[in-house]
Amino acid sequence: MPSPLVTTQWLQDNLDNERLVLIDASMATVIGKEPIVYDHPIWIPGSRQIDLEGVLCDTGSFQTHAFPTEEQVTKEAQRLGITAESLVVLYDNQGIYSAPRAWWIFRAMGVQHVFVLDGGLPQWLAEKRDVVSTIAETTATPSNFVAHLDHRRVRNSAYVLQHLDDSGVTVIDARSRSRFLAQVPEPRPGVRSGHIPNSHNLPFTDVLEEHRFKPVNELKALFVTFAPPLHSSSESQLVFSCGSGITACIILLAAELAGYHQLSLYDGSWADWGSDASLPVA
Repeated sequence: MPSPLVTTQWLQDNLDNERLVLIDASMATVIGKEPIVYDHPIWIPGSRQIDLEGVLCDTGSFQTHAFPTEEQVTKEAQRLGITAESLVVLYDNQGIYSAPRAWWIFRAMGVQHVFVLDGGLPQWLAEKRDVVSTIAETTATPSNFVAHLDHRRVRNSAYVLQHLDDSGVTVIDARSRSRFLAQVPEPRPGVRSGHIPNSHNLPFTDVLEEHRFKPVNELKALFVTFAPPLHSSSESQLVFSCGSGITACIILLAAELAGYHQLSLYDGSWADWGSDASLPVA
């Protein structure tokens, strides 16, 4: 399974796989797109649930949606029974929205086999596959998994500031073009409008086709305008930003689908950068 995505058919065929850990990573708040609203909660059979805004967020940090600590991820992964052999599949109820965030958290913390369901719950429903109205009880035997953060996968404002003029580091912002160009105010109080100097704009909606990712050849065409062609002698370090670190993971996952490897998330993103008056704004 070389791709970070799995299809609905693959998931259907593997619902009884003992290695499967199926997780709903939906978030209550959806920004940047018209949210899909459900009459009542529903899940794919066998789903467990994680809380990206509480349990898997460092609430002790001043940053909005701060990346969780190793201790938080260790505790949650052990509760879910995630082991070195687990096939962790994440999805959300918007199609592709918050599941990539959970995917990057687990990847950065050392989970080896972690994937996103392309199209998520909307695609599953469109194909008239079975759903349930109750979440699965977490009955898995707690594992001995211990999270270890790969610090190359998560960056802070100091790193971004240091590399503003570095041709080998490219910052890509997933916010809408109107927010990137300061044509509309930021939704969070006290956050300036604009963007990180020398950063590029790729709204997360541009990598999606309805609620699924665009074909790989189309994704490659999008990224080649920001970064050297793949297999070049100097592949850029791509750092992904957005409002607070959620939708940045959508375009980060799209970059991996397009074949890029030097990828990291700017933790805090514009909510962090835009609220710090000492940092430059374009």
